[in-house]
Amino acid sequence: MRKDKVKVVIWGFGAMGSGIAKMILKKEGFEIVGVCDQRPSYVEKSIYKILNWENKTNDDVLIKSNIEDVITMSSCDIVLLATDSFTEKAFPKIKWLLEHRVNVICTAEEMAFSQANSPKLAEEIDRIARRNHVTVLGTGINPGMMMDLLVVALSGVMEEVDEINVSRINSLSPFGPTVMEEQGVGLEVDEFNFKMANKELAGHVGFNESVHMIGSALGIKIDKFEQQASPIITKVDRQAPHGFAKAGNVAGVNMTAQGYANGKKLINMNHPQQIEPQLGGVDTGDYINIKGIPPVNMAINPEVNGGIGTIAMCVNMIPHVINARSGLKTMIDLPVPHAIIGDVRQMIEGKRSW
Repeated sequence: MRKDKVKVVIWGFGAMGSGIAKMILKKEGFEIVGVCDQRPSYVEKSIYKILNWENKTNDDVLIKSNIEDVITMSSCDIVLLATDSFTEKAFPKIKWLLEHRVNVICTAEEMAFSQANSPKLAEEIDRIARRNHVTVLGTGINPGMMMDLLVVALSGVMEEVDEINVSRINSLSPFGPTVMEEQGVGLEVDEFNFKMANKELAGHVGFNESVHMIGSALGIKIDKFEQQASPIITKVDRQAPHGFAKAGNVAGVNMTAQGYANGKKLINMNHPQQIEPQLGGVDTGDYINIKGIPPVNMAINPEVNGGIGTIAMCVNMIPHVINARSGLKTMIDLPVPHAIIGDVRQMIEGKRSW
């Protein structure tokens, strides 16, 4: 077993970053050695005070506003980066971290398969990571698991795949203010439609990444990708921890997408997501239907919780990323994700293979 603890830094201490911290503090073999967040109310505060968590160590961790005050060259094993949704916005942070020779797990949805939207940046990230002998992975609940990796895993029992249909009907309530803004939660319908038409709203970020991840895993070239978005309008007031929608306004967004291969529609995706869906009479769930030989059907009801799922995916992939060869990785490049129940140090290889 590795003797020293796995040293972790968290960059971004919102809903996901703070949740990651809480999960790590419950696990054996981890040590949080630094946190970076620019919120004035957080800076120079103890993470234990912010989390309302008992400090069982002799050391405190104060939140810093500048990453330069948290990380020096090779000062930790890995950084959990929870600040952005898009590869282009996350890139300067990722580059800085890799050049300081630390591994990175990033929650940015586009980073789950950055080759789809930002192939040149993906190449650059891979080059920088290899040069500095470290590894970077983008992951989360979706993209990262429910609408892509799980599809790939289920296809492993099939001889032929003819068509893939994936639905995730989920709640946005566990997520923070950034996600609420990206989904248009609380907007009037006309304002939602205007902002969506002018690309001021993101809706779900990750369909393109999921479709291309599936295609890459199956050895199929995706030659056309399309997606659509429409508002989910609530008939009652809905209050979530980080968002509010009054009756008649937007509670979320219904996203659909299609991936084509060889001129034929191969992948259909359906993803209505909203705050407090039960107030609209909606049951959540995850559904995968793969037509082929043999056909495969999977249903999980209710949905796998998006907030907990994203946090768990990031933490549970830490040993896999540390053990991996250097470079930019996706979920189809690394071992199967699994829960960490025992001491994480048992999962760390004694010598990294570059």
